[in-house]
Amino acid sequence: MKIFNMFIAFLILASPGAVRGERLSKDEHRAYQTIVPMDPYDYCKKLASDEFAGRLTGDKGYTAAAKWAASKFKGWGLAPLDAKEGYLQPFPSPYTIVDEAEMTLILTRGEMKLKAPDDFMPLLFAASGEATAELVFAGWGISAPALGYDDYAGIDPAGKFVLCFRGTPDNKNEAFEEYDQHRTRMRTAKDKGALGLIYIYDKPNAHPNGDWIEGFMPAMIGEPVADSLFAEKGLTCAALKKSLGETRKPDSFPLGSIVRYRVASRHFPDGIGYNIAGVIEGSDPKLRNECVVIGAHFDHCGSHMGMIFSGANDNASGSAVVMEIAEAYAALEKRPKRSIVFALFGGEEMGLIGSNYLAEHFPARFTRIAGMFNFDMVGEGDGASCGYTPEPPELLGALEDADLHVKTLRRKWEIKHVGVRSSDFAPFYLKGAPCVACFSNGPHLAYHETGDTIYRINPDILADIARLGFLASHQWANR
Repeated sequence: MKIFNMFIAFLILASPGAVRGERLSKDEHRAYQTIVPMDPYDYCKKLASDEFAGRLTGDKGYTAAAKWAASKFKGWGLAPLDAKEGYLQPFPSPYTIVDEAEMTLILTRGEMKLKAPDDFMPLLFAASGEATAELVFAGWGISAPALGYDDYAGIDPAGKFVLCFRGTPDNKNEAFEEYDQHRTRMRTAKDKGALGLIYIYDKPNAHPNGDWIEGFMPAMIGEPVADSLFAEKGLTCAALKKSLGETRKPDSFPLGSIVRYRVASRHFPDGIGYNIAGVIEGSDPKLRNECVVIGAHFDHCGSHMGMIFSGANDNASGSAVVMEIAEAYAALEKRPKRSIVFALFGGEEMGLIGSNYLAEHFPARFTRIAGMFNFDMVGEGDGASCGYTPEPPELLGALEDADLHVKTLRRKWEIKHVGVRSSDFAPFYLKGAPCVACFSNGPHLAYHETGDTIYRINPDILADIARLGFLASHQWANR
């Protein structure tokens, strides 16, 4: 029996997929051991502090945070991505600060004064203005005659506020994705003469993904508030949304209610955002011009109306994990065969602006992006949830091999498509790079709310996901 058990143990250890967690080189093990929970936690705490005012791309709080992160990259001995620009890659980033906003609904049974952020929130690119106007409901807010669908048919939005859900009549039809872009929906409403577009969300939250349009005042309200509007028609949000989804036909109508809405905001059309990027040069002369990108978005929603949206989980957590992985790589005596580019992206909350910019302006010396590992909202929960591209199949193997050591991967799924709700891996996926997208398993309860603070963050999951990312990316870069 003893000989048999030894033989079984030998088979297990000899299995290529089973031994990776046990076969760390001394150098790899030493770097792995530098990843400890309080390091990424402290980085996350720093980034989510009031000092950086919610890290809205373009704003001075974001720029100060970017300079701090760049100093860390420099201190760890990472090379700058560009010799001329250094660690900060600038890109155009117009932004808006909302100083004040008030909203009152005038119903047949009386006035209903709304409170921010519980009942309503201005979208964080709303122009200054004040208006009292009628409300019209326009389904999904989509006008797509080419697809035979138009929520605006039969209603007159001119001089009124348009109320709609976020989504499409057919979520499986990729042709609708263009119309589900916030910018498309806002421009459609403006072009049809609306004063503003008001989304119905489960719960209002901070939302900077869109373009400032002169004289246009968008907002969002929560479903309980919308139900008060629909009650005068004998309807509910749930019933309307269900009907729209089942019939896939427009059902738009004037509400007969009036909204009084005032916004005081400051728009900065010449804002500049930054990606923060550093490089560990590869050791193989033939492969060092290939690189693996390890990234996370660095920005959040900023400070508005006296409220700071700290963005600890979204996404100081992912940025902290990337920084911790960078520090571990810096501790290696032997560099991987391929180069590693560590990138903290700006403008993700505005629509993947920074990651798109980097993907389109990647240094020419890197002839191939051999992989992209992205970390987004990785601070809440007790496990990792990772998407991966199915080709090449060895990428999943690297992820699973790494987890043999860390034992934190709770769920994994294939990335087969990127749409309007993707994270910063999307621009690299569209350029053909193999991608891994890591999240924690949540529950992510304060998404885009003032409650997304350091008190929600679990140091141990930060460390585990950093360990997973380090081992998987190192194997991938060193193959």
